[in-house]
Amino acid sequence: MLSYVGAMWRCRYFWLSLVKIDLRTRYRRSVIGLGWSLLRPIMMTTVLCLVFRRFWQMDVAKFAPMLLGGLVVWDYIQITTKQGCQCFFQGEQYIRQHPAPIAIYPLRTALGETVHFLIALCVVLGLVWFLQGFANLPVLLSLVPTLGLLFLLAWSLALVAGVANVYFQDTQHLADVGFQILFYATPIIYPIEQLGNGRLAAMVRCNPLIPFFDLVREPIVHAHLPDPMTYARAGLTVLITVSMAMLVCNRAQRQLIFHL
Repeated sequence: MLSYVGAMWRCRYFWLSLVKIDLRTRYRRSVIGLGWSLLRPIMMTTVLCLVFRRFWQMDVAKFAPMLLGGLVVWDYIQITTKQGCQCFFQGEQYIRQHPAPIAIYPLRTALGETVHFLIALCVVLGLVWFLQGFANLPVLLSLVPTLGLLFLLAWSLALVAGVANVYFQDTQHLADVGFQILFYATPIIYPIEQLGNGRLAAMVRCNPLIPFFDLVREPIVHAHLPDPMTYARAGLTVLITVSMAMLVCNRAQRQLIFHL
């Protein structure tokens, strides 16, 4: 594993240049530019606030930051995974020319989406500070390990999705359906406390993505440190996804080129 990571590091100028190219070409000749990555969560937050605020009987100053924070994390995970389905087809010409570690291609996808995620996170902070003030400043340092965990999760999911889509190209369509179902099984547009203690609430609490939303929302929206158990659950999820990605990467490194 250490030699593989070393090989990736030696290719750092290559995959960093790919990320720069992606960011430049994605919004070329666009007036708004990177602002398009913020438009969806902002518009979704506005519409859902109008629809669900009274339904959940929550104040806008609390509901809007909670909702926007959840949508930002959700978009980061699902967009990175769905774009990861195409990462090896997108880099096919490079894979055929040079036997570089294949993990750099989902890394390219994850890094590009991380830039958008960080910008969107700044918007969430701006909204919280506008509505609630700067009471959360001391606890924002807890976001540093959170961002690391989220990045490893997104990178691992993109790698697994990319390899799966090479061998079975309906993976990208299954991912669309799966994320659509998972969206409503994740407490993004509703507080999980509203579900009570029934079977539905128990099923939703089994969602492995919930700790990541709590790790972002707790310091930003509620201005207090996340519970250590939340970090433990998120870390366990990352450990499982990274292990899966390492196994898949090890098996696909030499054979992937023959299936492109």
